[in-house]
Amino acid sequence: MASRDASPSIVNLPDGSSYTFGIVVAQWNAAITNALLEGAKQTLLQAGVSETNIEVLYVPGSFELPWGARQIMKPGKKDAVICLGCIIQGETKHDDYIATAVAAGIMQLGLMSGVPVIFGVLTTNDEQQAQERAGGTHGNKGSEAAATALQMAVIRTGDTLTKKRIGY
Repeated sequence: MASRDASPSIVNLPDGSSYTFGIVVAQWNAAITNALLEGAKQTLLQAGVSETNIEVLYVPGSFELPWGARQIMKPGKKDAVICLGCIIQGETKHDDYIATAVAAGIMQLGLMSGVPVIFGVLTTNDEQQAQERAGGTHGNKGSEAAATALQMAVIRTGDTLTKKRIGY
């Protein structure tokens, strides 16, 4: 298990006031994904991102996240896209197939588009673990995904002044 120190710094967020973000949220396991969305939005707002520079798109489930991310890129420029979902292990291997496909789709889209697409998808053994990672004892992984998106937007745009502030 990774230590909390391995996650992006949420204390030293770069200035996000000049960036635009898309957030794609799976509706499956909505109580969890909505908590992830709230964490992501709060982190972006805390970094100075204007609410008008945050576009949210809901898709039915995690499997649809890569397609949704591609759609949210179309209307205009996004500096990064955050994909939020929750895949909870079941009695079959269905969750493995979904998680593998979603991770590959998100990675491929980011590489092909040149826009950072952030994997903010929980893959847990049970609902309790998901709750712990959506604002519970393990923090909010949506917030961590937003911090990652901010840092990737900085890297993508080459903002050297902000790079210094986040330790690059």
